[in-house]
Amino acid sequence: VQLQASGGGLVQPGGSLTLSCAASGLTSDYYAIGWFRQAPGKEREGISYISSYDGSSNYADSVKGRFTISRDDSKNTVYLQMKSLEPQDTAVYYCAFRIGAITKPHWDWVHEYDYWGQGTLVTVSS
Repeated sequence: VQLQASGGGLVQPGGSLTLSCAASGLTSDYYAIGWFRQAPGKEREGISYISSYDGSSNYADSVKGRFTISRDDSKNTVYLQMKSLEPQDTAVYYCAFRIGAITKPHWDWVHEYDYWGQGTLVTVSS
């Protein structure tokens, strides 16, 4: 499985950005894709996931109400729509892939995922 994250860039506070994560080499129809981010000097933080197994999704409290995750199965692509961006959202954003169903209480654990994309930088600054 290979993941290609894209869509990062520089945006002003209050602005919007949509990230994409394209997956290739899939061997199963059932998987979960998570979005994580890592700011300089901080640990990697799980911010959202979506499951193709049951359609479930979840968000970290820090982004709930501002970020929306969705998927396009025809393109094997997951999107993260980010609105009302704040300077503290500045980070490298990674998408991650888990084969099969996600363990829901652990959706934001790094070790829940089997494959990782290369990351895309989001900078929120005026």
